[in-house]
Amino acid sequence: MSVPESGPAESGGIEDSLEQGLFSHLLELRSRLLKALTTVVLVLLALVPFANRLYAELAAPLVARLPQGAHLIATEVTSPFITPLKLALYAALFISMPVILYQLWAFVSPGLYRHEKRLARPLLVAAMGLFYLGCAFAYFLVLPAAFRFLTAVTPQGVEMMTDISHYLDFVMLMFFAFGLCFEVPVAVVILAAIGVVDVAKLRSGRRYAIVGAFAIAALITPPDITSMMMLGIPMCLLYELGVLAVRWLVKPGALSPDAG
Repeated sequence: MSVPESGPAESGGIEDSLEQGLFSHLLELRSRLLKALTTVVLVLLALVPFANRLYAELAAPLVARLPQGAHLIATEVTSPFITPLKLALYAALFISMPVILYQLWAFVSPGLYRHEKRLARPLLVAAMGLFYLGCAFAYFLVLPAAFRFLTAVTPQGVEMMTDISHYLDFVMLMFFAFGLCFEVPVAVVILAAIGVVDVAKLRSGRRYAIVGAFAIAALITPPDITSMMMLGIPMCLLYELGVLAVRWLVKPGALSPDAG
């Protein structure tokens, strides 16, 4: 008995179904992106009236340590207007990040296995919290120490007067760098979950992790030993936290389809 072959009508129905599925996913992605963008715009509009005050708070770690009579300067005509607005935009993205990540999660999560969701949820929350913690660590501890060093080593006869735009770029770079460096536990857990490393390998590689942490700290931080230590030591501690998290949370083959 011969098996009937699929006719043109059946093949066309499958293609139509695939196209409709793709179109519905694109519509959902558009909706999620619009919600995230709307959140950023609303927060930005709320922050614009306070842009100058936000910049004053951001500049406080440097201004407090400038020599008597020194101050920030604007070397471009539009800098006094554009720079605070740029900071307001960065702050809007910073504040809106939980909503942005939620929209991303809402779009991606239906396609994940249950065990993947179980691991991804805490990792996503931890990644966001650690990034914020890294930024706060840089602002409250590292930047004051770095500016204290930089003002102390300024040559005699040279007046330290930093451009407001360059200062914003420097601080944002520091925030981003410290935020990423504080993601060490999340990176360790992900590597363990996909089977690249395990607890034994992490423990045996501890000395390499320490050397790598201080090498990264030396590249990222201003050229003083205090700032380097203030990043290198937390990265080492966060590595140890990642090892503990792998031991407690990650089972072998945690991301395999048969898990959970």
